Amino acid sequence: MSEKVQVAVIGGGPGGYAAAFLAADLGFEVALIEKRKNPGGVCLYEGCIPSKALLHAAHALSEARHAEKIGISFGEPRVDLNRLRDWKNEVVEKLTGGLGQLAKARKVRFIQGRASFVSAHALKISGTDGESSLEFEHAIIATGSEPVRFSHFPESDRIMDSTGALELRDVPERLLVLGGGYIGLEMCTVYAALGSKVTVCEMADALLPGTDEDLVRPLAEKIRSICEDVMLGAKVTDVQVESDGLRVRFDGLNLKTPEAKFDRILVSAGRRPITDGLGLENTAVRVTDRGFIKVDEQRRTSEKNIYAIGDVAGQPMLAHKASHEGRTAVEALAGKKVAFEPYAIPAVVFTDPEIAYCGLTERQAKEQGRTVSVARFPWAASGRTLTLARTEGFTKLLIDPETNRVLGAGIVGPGAGELIAECVLAIEMGAVAEDLALTIHPHPTLSETIMESAEVFLGHSTHVYRPKK
Repeated sequence: MSEKVQVAVIGGGPGGYAAAFLAADLGFEVALIEKRKNPGGVCLYEGCIPSKALLHAAHALSEARHAEKIGISFGEPRVDLNRLRDWKNEVVEKLTGGLGQLAKARKVRFIQGRASFVSAHALKISGTDGESSLEFEHAIIATGSEPVRFSHFPESDRIMDSTGALELRDVPERLLVLGGGYIGLEMCTVYAALGSKVTVCEMADALLPGTDEDLVRPLAEKIRSICEDVMLGAKVTDVQVESDGLRVRFDGLNLKTPEAKFDRILVSAGRRPITDGLGLENTAVRVTDRGFIKVDEQRRTSEKNIYAIGDVAGQPMLAHKASHEGRTAVEALAGKKVAFEPYAIPAVVFTDPEIAYCGLTERQAKEQGRTVSVARFPWAASGRTLTLARTEGFTKLLIDPETNRVLGAGIVGPGAGELIAECVLAIEMGAVAEDLALTIHPHPTLSETIMESAEVFLGHSTHVYRPKK
């Protein structure tokens, strides 16, 4: 006979384990099905966490070199690649192992394997101990996403996706990064700091397509300074595997050369939701033409007892969005009146400088024909950034000119990802510019730039003269 649980969660990433843990906390009998030996998903094993560990190493190298500008010289850093790789793996193992212990403490039944639906109330699980079946009252699909692959590229271990890049097998002398999105630029930052000569190739006419141009500009300047070349409006037309590398041909305007040779290629051209092999055809669950599972505000699918959260349920593909969706789904199946309807989901690009934004963007306001006031505080006017010798950034607020309500925010500079949460809270709480301006911020800090941006809007910033019209 098959076993039964009240809630079955398929996928153990930040959305899946957050959902499973909350369901257990609410008293449900829960099973969490995950292919890896512990919860964590792509984020902890192959994404957010290992990439940030390597970015920290890149930042340390960059800071050592940057220190020469203020009179401190360490000499050329020496990188122990084996130790760096081991340290990154230790971080991953500590976090995922800790989640495994939390699952046991909550009495979540953890099943290592792959699940597929045989009906709207039953799963077939292919696990380490063979096949089994599991019946459920409610299911939450949290299978995540995977890197987009180019089928026309040749088979070669020199061609990596983001997972391969994070394995850090070596530091290639010449690396081609295909894709100027956040994954490509974060990995570009890592490998350039470790010593690779990096070329970035992006099909769009700007890095980080879709992000406000002013936020991208300081980062684009830094990327160009650490890279061999940055090719915009360009694409790869051919890749040939040779004995000592990969010969690549490009097509586009203003290319330095239409052909070049690389030791490795990193393909970072986006991600796609994972629904293949889930057996959704055995349920009423519906999928969009882009592969995302259709859900309502409670993250409920067309099959009323099945929910979907995270990357598989639509953009943005962010771990923190998945976690909140997971909690919403569990509260909904528990009978609570809830909906996933955030005003602001923060996005962070963990490059150097970092970029962070939330709420309404200038690009979105323009597309919607919406009138907003944009207040910018340049970090060159911040005492704290001067002490850090990092004045290239700025903080901006998008404000409704009639109500003074904060609608959006963007920050570029070191630590932007840590600063953006205050702006998220302001938007969610319906704060107006005066609320931020009257909130006493510690001095000297980067957080003051949020207060001063609000003061710029009001026309009385201490460190920027801009009378209110």
